[in-house]
Amino acid sequence: MGEQGRPETRSDEEHSTGGVYSVPGKEYTRDERYISDRVTADGAGEREWPVEPGRYRLVAARACPWANRAIIVRRLLGLEDVLSLGTPGPTHDADSWTFDLDPGGLDPVLGIPKLKDAYLARFPDYERGITVPAIVEESTGKVVTNDFAQITLDLSTEWTRYHRDGAPDLYPQELRAEMDDVMRFVYTEVNNGVYRCGFAGSQEAYDAAFTRLFDALDRLEERLTTRRFLMGEQITEADVRLFTTLVRFDPVYHGHFKCNRAKLIEFPALWGYARDLFQTPGFGDTIDFAQIKEHYYVVHRDLNPSGIVPLGPDLSGWFTPHSREALGGRPFGDGTPPGPVRESERVPEPV
Repeated sequence: MGEQGRPETRSDEEHSTGGVYSVPGKEYTRDERYISDRVTADGAGEREWPVEPGRYRLVAARACPWANRAIIVRRLLGLEDVLSLGTPGPTHDADSWTFDLDPGGLDPVLGIPKLKDAYLARFPDYERGITVPAIVEESTGKVVTNDFAQITLDLSTEWTRYHRDGAPDLYPQELRAEMDDVMRFVYTEVNNGVYRCGFAGSQEAYDAAFTRLFDALDRLEERLTTRRFLMGEQITEADVRLFTTLVRFDPVYHGHFKCNRAKLIEFPALWGYARDLFQTPGFGDTIDFAQIKEHYYVVHRDLNPSGIVPLGPDLSGWFTPHSREALGGRPFGDGTPPGPVRESERVPEPV
């Protein structure tokens, strides 16, 4: 485990919005150069750190869909006792995510006001966006990785010794080839597709992004009409990845990102599927709609110069019956739901 893999720096013409990168006047693209270190069972590789209870802190803002994935997976697998959670507030400046919700504006474990401090502790000349989720070594205060896609897969496959009894298998070996294809589609067409609409630099780029996004949603609507979850009868990581975009769709992406051909509630299968997951322990109990809306509408001043946060939409529908049980399946397979949320990690119920 060394200090190899210094991240490349971005060029000056790129525009940064909390880790989102685009070039004005062109199609939106995301900077996907992450710190590629991993936390693995034995930490034997050159850029691998060993899994050790209490050694690392997961820094994950509830407002961010990419970070929300890690919060969900940590809870589903029951890793709360071995991997602590730090939650930056929903708004940040161009410099960094900040711990403004914590007493004194400092993370209570790392003792820092900005997540950037953990990045600079390891890479003093780090110049790229300060993104969440990030895993930070508690003793040194150094960032280990911010590779959000790999973080959750490693929580499922490398931290197995510390999974709770009854933890679901979120990345089943027999489904991985198909899952990888499905997750790639979900990422490129939906997770990133909403951003491609919101940060399009021209009408032509927006039109193409809009069509591409809703073509993908139509395909997912068809898939989920006949199966309860993306991979069939039980929840997998693929569902976690789709859920964090769907839960933000009507409150944010429909209006703020101009993804307005239809609302989520107008897709019968997708809306039922999203409610099914929301009402499943580990999903809806990680969602803070107020933080989600505040993040997008306040931080993205280029899209919302006034910073006004809309009062809607009505969120009560998330608790209505979804009738997805008729499709069969068991959300946790042979496992069990996670227990109650810890008091220190509870979020307000939507109103």
